[in-house]
Amino acid sequence: MILKIFDCEQGGEAWFAARLGIVSASEFSTVLAEGRTKGSPSVTRAKLMRRLAAERITREPAEKFSNGYMDRGKLMEPEARNWYTFARDVEITPVGFCYREDLDAGASPDSLVGDEGCLEVKTRTGDLQIELLEDGRVPSEHTAQIQGQLWITGRQWVDFVSYSRGLRPFCARVNRDEGYISNLAIEVQKFNLQLRGLVARISA
Repeated sequence: MILKIFDCEQGGEAWFAARLGIVSASEFSTVLAEGRTKGSPSVTRAKLMRRLAAERITREPAEKFSNGYMDRGKLMEPEARNWYTFARDVEITPVGFCYREDLDAGASPDSLVGDEGCLEVKTRTGDLQIELLEDGRVPSEHTAQIQGQLWITGRQWVDFVSYSRGLRPFCARVNRDEGYISNLAIEVQKFNLQLRGLVARISA
């Protein structure tokens, strides 16, 4: 396994350039998505494929935007990282984008932890943080991204941190799920084959 790590700011020009036309862990849930009836095509999956195809053909990123959620994340993620390093007494290495050429896929963990771990930080509004603290579990909506990060990086676990200023942070460790990763690998491979076919047809 050869992992290429781009040392750049996530959300910056270099980050968009590094992940141009590449399906990444934050989009793996869309790759796995099905339509409203089981086995039917997914509208969101098709839309993602067209976006990545356009990026591969034009060599221009389709998305360069910021919204309230992203702005909140930029403000609070450093606080969350500082809390995590103090609470866990560890050193972390922020990264931009991790790319596996053999898989033609990538991931953007918020940091690498030691030799075996990743850190994934989510910032939440107060009401959503309280909901998570009451539930006490990593939301299933993040499973594809977390297991995708472990697949891409080859690491063993992700510490998932949810942070909301003024409320107790939530932190839980998620280990590799080899069965889930095996299925994810198959689906991403299918997606990439279809993506390359779409690019070839449009470019002809």
